[in-house]
Amino acid sequence: MAPDEAVVGCTGRLLVGTRGSAGPGEVLVRVRGGTETFLAWSDAPLERGSTVLVIESRGTRQVQVIAWDDPLLGDGTGGAR
Repeated sequence: MAPDEAVVGCTGRLLVGTRGSAGPGEVLVRVRGGTETFLAWSDAPLERGSTVLVIESRGTRQVQVIAWDDPLLGDGTGGAR
């Protein structure tokens, strides 16, 4: 399956934490006017509930993510409410 470029640059919340190189987690991403889930890969482990930014589509509903603190919130909660 070809990469899904629409998801790159979107933010989401981890439903299942990532394990770095040991394996993916799962992320719920706001995209195309709704939400979709993807397998989420990251270089370092990220905890469940973390806000992330999608930096690459790996195709087949898999994405590369990094931790993300929304600069517009300015409260350092990483989008937590």
